[in-house]
Amino acid sequence: MSHNAGSPSAIPRKRVSLLSILTRALDALRAQSAFPSVAIAYSGGLDSAALLHAAAAYCREHDVKLFAFHVHHGLSANADMWLANCSARTEALGASFDARRVTVTPSGSGVEATARTARYAALGEMCRAHGVPLLLTAHHLDDQAETVLLQLLRGSGPAGLSGMDASNRAASLLGDPDTLIARPLLDVTRAELEAYVRQNDIEFVTDESNDDPRFARNALRLKVMPVLAEAFPGYQQRFARAASHAQSAQRLLTEMGEQDLAACLVDDAVDCVKLRALSEDRASNMLRHWFHVRGLSMPSTAWLSEMLVQAREAGYATQMLVTHPECLVRRHRDRLYITPKLAPLAAEREPDDDYIPPGQPFQWSGEGSIAFPAYGGTLHIEPAEEGIDPAWLREQKLEISFRKGGERVKPAHNRPSRGLKYHYQALDIPAWERGRLPIVHAGIQLLFAAGIGMDYHKMTAHPGVVFRWESASHKL
Repeated sequence: MSHNAGSPSAIPRKRVSLLSILTRALDALRAQSAFPSVAIAYSGGLDSAALLHAAAAYCREHDVKLFAFHVHHGLSANADMWLANCSARTEALGASFDARRVTVTPSGSGVEATARTARYAALGEMCRAHGVPLLLTAHHLDDQAETVLLQLLRGSGPAGLSGMDASNRAASLLGDPDTLIARPLLDVTRAELEAYVRQNDIEFVTDESNDDPRFARNALRLKVMPVLAEAFPGYQQRFARAASHAQSAQRLLTEMGEQDLAACLVDDAVDCVKLRALSEDRASNMLRHWFHVRGLSMPSTAWLSEMLVQAREAGYATQMLVTHPECLVRRHRDRLYITPKLAPLAAEREPDDDYIPPGQPFQWSGEGSIAFPAYGGTLHIEPAEEGIDPAWLREQKLEISFRKGGERVKPAHNRPSRGLKYHYQALDIPAWERGRLPIVHAGIQLLFAAGIGMDYHKMTAHPGVVFRWESASHKL
């Protein structure tokens, strides 16, 4: 535990009361939607300690219940001590405390990113557990400058260079779309927080990992930012102003992306004819917006360029498959579809084209539905005004399988029997879906083909039952 906040840097502007800044930010949020409780993401470090102290004063005055949520990462030998200190400090301020322990498993994204993901998931869990609609973080002006510079070094576009929003909903991070994250200290410098902590004799803990330059943000804060501060005093405000300009540009891009996507989207797919009418920049922007509204991570510039080339230049009947880490992009009849990555089914055809997978026998005993995990879904047996005689169906040895070739379906009494391929094409079922649509037989008689419907040969004029297939896979 320490009162030493490090060497204070020069404050390049007139100091404004931290409590006044917090009050203005929270009053603005309450004007939009009153909140009965608020939580602080409380690590115990200088920044969050200052925020908790100021928030406690605000909440006492405005009769708002205050929580402090701590995440124990287990990455430091001092983590248990930090948790105990945070609990004690929270109690001393009259707030409620909760904590979660998380395990940070090393991954390709690095310790920083993995810990961040685990931390926000735990914070979201605590917000839901206590019914807290607003989570405050202690990100400040220097953090914003670091974020903008880090994104610039990564080659990010306007979205990345926009930095952190004053408030937003981060469903993918917190695990729900209802909790609001607010960053009320984005106009406050680190030096001003240090001064506030000294003036109010606030205890805080020091994370030794903050001095490790192997982490990208630490390297910027320890090695780059001091040089910028010496050469360009007040650079933080300039970076924040640049982020504000990027946010404005991104809002325009988003507005244009919404309009272009609405014009190009047909039945949940992008019409390639309309896509080709857009300039390359507008087409790329529209596709990025498409991925955003689907909740998918933003594709790289190279990946997006390759997808766009294939979409714009391939012939009408050309099949297209572009793999994204979270999905597949396919092309069918000159339209682009985003489809999920599905695990192979146990009953699917082997890579060897000569292999024909066996079917799965079953008996119907009056159930309303039968699950077939090997075929990726559930077969529902439902009453209908015109269907198969239930008594006859109970006596049959039934079999579900994938098509083997040569099967034909008669979909109505006044329509001829035709091959499954003909029906798939007539119904505009994409090729990648056909391979996962099972059929149901009674002996050599085909009764049902998923995606097409019942075969009429065994249908009666009396009330009976019909089949309906429900795939377990979900669209993105």
